[in-house]
Amino acid sequence: MDVFVILQIIVLFGAIFLGVKLGGMGIGYAGGLGVVILTIFLGLNPGQIPWDVILIIMSVIGAISAMQLAGGLDYLVHVAERILRRNPKHINYLAPAITYFLTIFAGTGHTAFSMIPVIVEVAKGQNIKPSVPLSISVVASQIAITASPVSAAVVAMSGFLEPFGCSYPTLLAICIPTTFLGCMITAFFMTKFSNLDLSSDPVYQERLKLGQVTPITNANNKKVLPKSAKLSVWIFLVGVIAIVLYATAISKNIAWIDPVVLPRNDAIISFMLFIATMIALLCKIKTAYLVNTSTFKAGLSACVCVLGVAWLGDTFVKGHIPEIKLLASNLIVAYPFLLAVALFFASMLLYSQAATTQALIPTVIVALGITPENTASVPIIVASFAAVSALFVLPTYPTLLGAVQMDDTGTTRIGKYVFNHPFFFPGVLTIVVSVALGFVFAPIML
Repeated sequence: MDVFVILQIIVLFGAIFLGVKLGGMGIGYAGGLGVVILTIFLGLNPGQIPWDVILIIMSVIGAISAMQLAGGLDYLVHVAERILRRNPKHINYLAPAITYFLTIFAGTGHTAFSMIPVIVEVAKGQNIKPSVPLSISVVASQIAITASPVSAAVVAMSGFLEPFGCSYPTLLAICIPTTFLGCMITAFFMTKFSNLDLSSDPVYQERLKLGQVTPITNANNKKVLPKSAKLSVWIFLVGVIAIVLYATAISKNIAWIDPVVLPRNDAIISFMLFIATMIALLCKIKTAYLVNTSTFKAGLSACVCVLGVAWLGDTFVKGHIPEIKLLASNLIVAYPFLLAVALFFASMLLYSQAATTQALIPTVIVALGITPENTASVPIIVASFAAVSALFVLPTYPTLLGAVQMDDTGTTRIGKYVFNHPFFFPGVLTIVVSVALGFVFAPIML
């Protein structure tokens, strides 16, 4: 291998590991550093900045921030909390189902933050280790990104595959059932084969003796919600439905509307800004406070991360397309599941479903020789899509850390070997099951 190639690989992984160490937006900063070194010092041409993905994240987060300011997210959490408290025995299934659909609806897994304290309290009341429902729920909030109509990852994947016969509605029709079933099958295995008995956990007993465990309260959340809360949710929901319907209407299979009028990506951005406008007007929110919402801050962080990491990945990949094409065409065609493995490890390092999709999928399409006349390998890509959700592997992702910190029983803890944490097994199992189901569903529907 050429010395320059070795140095480029070192810079690529070095920047990623530096970003992981910095945390938060630091991974985006480090991505920019990697681009500087790869281009100025190691001779690569700069890759493409994923503007469409960044703009979609910005517009979606803008609309969700408006809904949050109007009380909509609090309303959704209130409804979810009532469901959990009324059915506490089924928490291992209901908790991940709730975080899954919250992510489907909002397009961001950070909505799971609001549910973590509720899950912990309900689990304690049933003498169930909170680590079990928490681990499945955090994983569900991550994998649901690959099935959300308004997530940047789904929009990017749809844009790449639509010219080859996989439309936006078809992608959703495959990804939603496969990922949801993956979560529920994982919940079944975790429920049947995990030690759920909270009282048997030595760390919990020790914390209990020291008075470090908060007493259980059975009362529902009494927080008074503004009148605009429910209205903001309905406005957002109608907007999301409108986006799906419009994207379906301009798809090649339906073609009720000429996509030249308003392309899909532009439609999502404009519809989201329209939704935000309607929430601002009808719910009478003070838009000056939007920048203070947790959703806005998380969205800004996501934009910077995608900017740096996806740009870094595209810079490296575009400089080595012939080698990657040769490797992929030989291995993935012979062993299709290897694409899922590659996406798994890439997302583990890139820390973003959208960034992983943006950085790798165009090259995979070229490597597999996919053209409008040769679409035989498209099902492989669709089936493997769920594997871009391996953000749980390194125990540094915000929702994962939030679960560790908010579980006062101590059952959700990170082991001394880094990878031995409660999210690893359910995360891997969920992706394996979802990808396996994808290889069943995708060939049938495509």
